[in-house]
Amino acid sequence: MNSQHMQDEVWGTKGTALVAGIWSDPYEAVSPSVYETARLVTLVPWLTGHSQRVRFLLERQHPDGTWGAAGGYCLVPTLSATEALLTCLRRKQNGDAEAAGHGDLVRATDRGLRALFGRLGRSPQILLPDTIAAEIVIPALVARINAHLDSLGSQPVTGLDVWGGTGRLLLPHGVDPDLLSRLRHAVDQGQVPPPKLLHSLEVLGPAARGAPFVAPVLGAVGCSPAATAAWLTHRTAHPSFDYLHTVQHRGGGPVPGITPITFFEWAWVLTALTTAGCPVRIPEGLVSSLHSAFDESGIPAAPGLPPDSDDTAAALCVLAELGSPRSPDCLFAYQLDTHFSCFPGERTPSISTNAHVLQAFGTCLGHEADGRARREAAITTISQWIRDRQDNTGSWTDKWHASAYYATVCCATALHRYDRDASAIAVHRAVSWLLESQHEDGSWGRWGGTDEETAYAVQTLVHTHADRPNIAAEQATARGYEFLRRRTPPREYPPLWHDKDLYAPIRVIQAEIVAARQLARSHPPVATLIRQRGAGKPRSAQTG
Repeated sequence: MNSQHMQDEVWGTKGTALVAGIWSDPYEAVSPSVYETARLVTLVPWLTGHSQRVRFLLERQHPDGTWGAAGGYCLVPTLSATEALLTCLRRKQNGDAEAAGHGDLVRATDRGLRALFGRLGRSPQILLPDTIAAEIVIPALVARINAHLDSLGSQPVTGLDVWGGTGRLLLPHGVDPDLLSRLRHAVDQGQVPPPKLLHSLEVLGPAARGAPFVAPVLGAVGCSPAATAAWLTHRTAHPSFDYLHTVQHRGGGPVPGITPITFFEWAWVLTALTTAGCPVRIPEGLVSSLHSAFDESGIPAAPGLPPDSDDTAAALCVLAELGSPRSPDCLFAYQLDTHFSCFPGERTPSISTNAHVLQAFGTCLGHEADGRARREAAITTISQWIRDRQDNTGSWTDKWHASAYYATVCCATALHRYDRDASAIAVHRAVSWLLESQHEDGSWGRWGGTDEETAYAVQTLVHTHADRPNIAAEQATARGYEFLRRRTPPREYPPLWHDKDLYAPIRVIQAEIVAARQLARSHPPVATLIRQRGAGKPRSAQTG
């Protein structure tokens, strides 16, 4: 057996291992979050792993003083980390032991403040991505940092003297300064906030501590370590304490932004693998557990979060693929005039969510005769809405992911399968964009080639050309496959998914890569190109 076949067999086995992992691991594999870790540094310095969390923040700071990804993605993590380090310095000033030396904390804090004032100084000019709760997270952090700066004027910290009595951070353009104030006032008056706020409960400040409207699920508040830390009133012997202790222990101190992601991970991993035809074993009880998670509004991303149409649609597709379909009509609870919302009261609609709803209706059409006309009408409406939102480049962008390759695989694949004739031009434009944006090494990616984005591009090309030849698409697919085949799985996948800051759902990404490799090798024209490319290499290169 040559090395290529050996590697592909390993990846085939990987699919079964991923499914076993999502079933057996209650907390899943999610990348560490600068935002969330910094909130724990501020809120629960007594929790085990505090020194490791502070060290994580110091190590993850970029030379320009920011944290996080490029552009507007740096703002929330930089605000959170800078505020946490200011809090550490204030504690040291008050005589408390801290995890890092004074000099290290001061230098990192100074760089963070300089980076923030460069973006939120006299005339804030920063384009904000649509990350979760940014409209209330940013004002909460800006207010806390400004309060620290006020204190530096009367209680200077050695090394930060220059910041005492200086200007104050301003809010970015478009952020309502009164929204958070209104929310906090409503909670103070006894009003119960919408369920989606639980994931960002920490923005309420002191009102979050022990809030009576909160009912932790398996110890977690809104599946967020920061929200849980803000609510927690117990330092021992409480499910929420146990939750925090467990998630920090798994990461060696740092914590993810969202955990658990139970149903989201089940649905996305299984959808990727089953749609690609990967032979995987389904653990006994997984299908029935997925059914049990449904109520009249569908399912949430995980227990403790409100149901949403995105996870519901993905779960419906999985159940249909596994031969255990259920009615998709619960999705109509999210229907608006022209599209479907992800959840009630959302700020901005999601294009990828609508693509998943389209896929769910299309997948389930053949399983039930009742209601078919209504679902077909929904398919037509959603398809038109998605086409109308295609970018001039031919791609789509979305609020759940930083990369256009994610939204494009969702949209182009769904349109090609379930509205092919009307959407042919849109799909063609998407494919043209993919062919034009491939990197020299065969990869695709917004900020440089990544395994995840390359997997999405390969899947898009195969799914949209499986039944008709396209030499350029086949050659690009083969090059993308070779990029994935050559790659050693990285220690950390680049975070591209939207939460309060960016995160990487590791098993979901790995499943997409497995699916892309399976699809490429299963498509005869691409498989032929792969064999030819391998045969044309020196023997030493074939074993690399």
